[in-house]
Formats: sequence, structure tokens, C-alpha cells
Amino acid sequence: MPSVRANGITIAYETDGPAGGVPLVLVMGLGMPLVFWPDAFVSGLAKGGFRVVRLDNRDCGLSSRVEDGSNTPIPAAMARSILGLEVHAPYSLADMAKDVTGLMDALGIERAHVVGASLGGMVAQVLAARWPRRVASLVSIMSGSGNPFTSMSRPRALGAILHRPERPGEVDSITDYLVHVMTVIGSSHHPADPAKLRAHCERSAKRGYDHHGIARQMLAMLAAGDRRAELATIRVPTLVVHGSDDPLIPRSAGREVARIVPGASLLELEGMGHDLPAPLIPEIVEAIVAHCRASV
Repeated sequence: MPSVRANGITIAYETDGPAGGVPLVLVMGLGMPLVFWPDAFVSGLAKGGFRVVRLDNRDCGLSSRVEDGSNTPIPAAMARSILGLEVHAPYSLADMAKDVTGLMDALGIERAHVVGASLGGMVAQVLAARWPRRVASLVSIMSGSGNPFTSMSRPRALGAILHRPERPGEVDSITDYLVHVMTVIGSSHHPADPAKLRAHCERSAKRGYDHHGIARQMLAMLAAGDRRAELATIRVPTLVVHGSDDPLIPRSAGREVARIVPGASLLELEGMGHDLPAPLIPEIVEAIVAHCRASV
């Protein structure tokens, strides 16, 4: 599996599509490796002529684990974040954004379209705000601003995310856990085929699951706090994609991002939860391809 040394860590990645295509970087969400992007989603973007670059974020997949620094217990960190108090984390969303630019540097990519999902959307937002010259356009999928009043998860969805596999070192147990999580937070109006969902989750479990890494990524998100002021500084063309039935990051969060980022457009998909359901992938891909082409 290809990897580079960048921003002080090892970053694993994969590329798809034509080598000479316009670069498009995919940043996945909390604890999920690059193989969690659906194949149809990746191939659709590649067929659109883009050089698609996926990475394993730090602390997941085949990329480095970052174990230095103090860790605040997640419940305490969540409470402090809601109250607007400082949260200590081993690293920040900005550090994760620098991982993306570090990978781009290593691959000789000066500027790319950046597409992020969930936590990856937050990383992509920070990248667009702080390093706009590296971002041709931004696509923020099922993500939010860090405002706790628009991003409140449903209790069952949050409980599923905060849980952990019964046997964190075993692929079958991790797969069971991921299937449960996706069943809870996924699109109830567009349910996944059980066998395909399990195979998808198993592939992610085999690539590298780390519940300690998930906690550290979550701390980075909580430490960032309310980022509405930063979102208002984004000037790159932005598309926000969100589901109407997202139980983890509600559509109010997506609507807020689209409202705050100047000139942003919103694609709100009926019946979509916190996933990329197969029936909606063609529409999502078409929207992203059109957005990116218009932003060149």
C-alpha cells in the first residue's frame, strides 16, 4: 500500500482515475479508513475525469498512530465543549488539515478540490479557511460548524458512536460493531443490503480500526469548538451535501454551514442519514462533478 512521510507522520493513501486528471482529495470521517468511501462513489468521480486521492487520516487505517499528549475523557470533553470551555487534545483539526496538504506536497499537487465527510468535512472546512490557495473548491458532506445547538445528535446515534467493539483486536468483533453503528446512523429510507454492508465494514476493519485513535480524533473535533467565525472567512466555491434524516449530525448543521459560508450552495437529500446510500450516490457524484468543473 502506498504511503508518504508528511507533517511528521506516515500517511497511507490510494489514487484512482487518470494520472493527468484534476486532483480531488477525499477526507473520510471519524475513525474510518479510506476504503470506507463507497466504491461507486470513488469510481464515479474518477469517471468524471478526476485524479481521486484518498487518505487514511492519522490514527486510523494504515497511517501513523499519534499517541503523544494528554487525553481528556470524552464525556468530560463533550461537556466542556458544550459550555465553551477549553478541551485538551493531542492534536487539532488544523493538524489533520496539514496532513492533507503534506500529502498533496508529497504527490506534487499544488491545488485540489477537497471533499470531506463528517469529521472529514470539518477538516476540509479548516483547510479551505486557512490554506485557500491549496483548495480549488470545497464539498462538505454531512458535517457541521461545531455549534452544539445545531449539531445535537440523537441519543441512540451518539451512543452507538461512543460504544466500542466487545473485542477490539478481532476483525469479526470490529465488523459487528461497525455494522451496528451504520445500521443506527445510516439511511433508514435507503437501507443497505446486509451482505454488502457487512463486506464493506469488514474491509474497513481489516485495514485498521483503532478505538483509541477514534477518541483522539473526537477530541480534536471537540477542542475546535464553535467554528462559525472561521467558516465565514471561507472564500472558495463551496457545496454542502446533507441528508434530511441524519441522526448523528442533523440537517440543521448542514443548513447552517451553507448559510454561513459565503456563496455556498446546499444539496439536501430526502431520506439520507449519516452515510452515502447506494441509490443516492449517482446524484451526489453528479452534483460534485458539476460543482468542481464550475469551480476550475
